[in-house]
Amino acid sequence: MELAHLHELSELEQTYWWHVSKRRLVTGWLNEFAPAPGFVIEGGIGSAGNLLSFKEQGYQVAGLDIMPEAISYGKQRGIDQVQVHDLQQPWPFESQSADAIVMLDVIEHVEHPVQVLKHAHNALKDDGIIILTVPAYQWLYGDWDRALGHYRRYTKKQFAQHTAQAGLECLKMTHWNSFTLPAALGVRTWQRFCPQSRSAEFPHVSPWVNRLLMSCADAERQVTNYLKVPCGLSIAGLFRKSNEVA
Repeated sequence: MELAHLHELSELEQTYWWHVSKRRLVTGWLNEFAPAPGFVIEGGIGSAGNLLSFKEQGYQVAGLDIMPEAISYGKQRGIDQVQVHDLQQPWPFESQSADAIVMLDVIEHVEHPVQVLKHAHNALKDDGIIILTVPAYQWLYGDWDRALGHYRRYTKKQFAQHTAQAGLECLKMTHWNSFTLPAALGVRTWQRFCPQSRSAEFPHVSPWVNRLLMSCADAERQVTNYLKVPCGLSIAGLFRKSNEVA
């Protein structure tokens, strides 16, 4: 992640619809499948807004990030157990110590995602859960992804393959952020005809549009309680250990 993007994230993640809605989805799964108190590890903490939210809900939290600036944000927010670490290297936690592990839009940033997931598997308790989100559809890969340092976008099939290779069993998997897919398709089509470099900044929206998008995400999240959303710009998955590492 570029440093400028990290600073932007620190300013937006408590109010911007995309960050808030993703955190609500993840928090709902945490409360249902691994309720507090418990030990939650986040891989790729960004500016630590998620960890702060988990801590406020009663979890003991810890985080890893490759950027020293991300760790500084964590400590500024009162999260002591955070450290600089490459997620592709063995994690500095005891085996089977975590009740839950969260990596939100992280494994698309690493060259060897299965290795990261195997380290997460090792740190997870036998009855623990792992929550992951990734960007969807490789055919949408473009300047936005390159600016963010993505190696790939995911299909559900590839997502399932990578997690299974790490010894994880899927409990839930669904697309989310379906309501902005038409706009994204329009933007990608325009870029093919009028290519231009693009920064990693999130699109700016007015307060009322921000509220509208958050309401759409809330409605979509209610749907995921009963049905799988068939399409969307992201994929969210909930996993547990299968103890069958490839």
